[in-house]
Amino acid sequence: MSSSSQQQQQQAAQAAAAAAAAPVKLITAFGSPFAHRVEVALALKGVPYELVVEDLANKSDLLLEHNPVHRSVPVLLHGGRAVCESLVIVEYVDEAFAFHGGEAAAPRQILPAEPYARATARFWAHFIADKCLKPLWLSMWSEGEAQALFARETKESMAILDGELEGKRFFCGDELGFVDLAACTLAHWLGVLEEVAGVRLVGDGEYPALRRWAKEYTADETVRRFLPDRDELVAFFAANKERYTARVRAAVQKQ
Repeated sequence: MSSSSQQQQQQAAQAAAAAAAAPVKLITAFGSPFAHRVEVALALKGVPYELVVEDLANKSDLLLEHNPVHRSVPVLLHGGRAVCESLVIVEYVDEAFAFHGGEAAAPRQILPAEPYARATARFWAHFIADKCLKPLWLSMWSEGEAQALFARETKESMAILDGELEGKRFFCGDELGFVDLAACTLAHWLGVLEEVAGVRLVGDGEYPALRRWAKEYTADETVRRFLPDRDELVAFFAANKERYTARVRAAVQKQ
């Protein structure tokens, strides 16, 4: 390698290190599984950050300034620049902070390094968001034929995920990663939503691999630090049940 190439690589590494050292702030809200994804990702990478907890009923100027499109959490501020959408943020964190625990530590990658495995992880994360979590949420707050349709779509998707997890500890093997963060709602929030909404999606004995994965996920030492208290989650969703129901049913009627 030429001296000029080495110098360019060193300069690029120094620039990346300087960028990574910029202050990090995470705008979040209680009960959000999407913010949970980012908090776990930051912890896995060893990134210190300031936490700003929003009241989504009275959104701050900080949130509206940095996420004017969706006006939602989470938002990551890195050196004053905003990154929005939870899985986009997780990918950003994985790339912007190359090392877990400092320069001397071994790399801790959230997405697989190998291109095909990386693409596969993105596929499953997209599948979970679009084909599982979206109808799951709609099934909780709708009624009648619409609810039955959303519930059926959710259960079909969970059956596919159950098959994908067969023989695995986590979605991409023995180490928690990107797809597990994408699916976190199924591990800790699903039972809460079922209780509050009175909708049963997971029957006794169904989805054994997915159930085992959920136990592995919630038992992980890093994950546990960022799981909201279950009783507090129940109270939170119960307090917002009427609002969720009104919004979802209005949206379903427009379809």
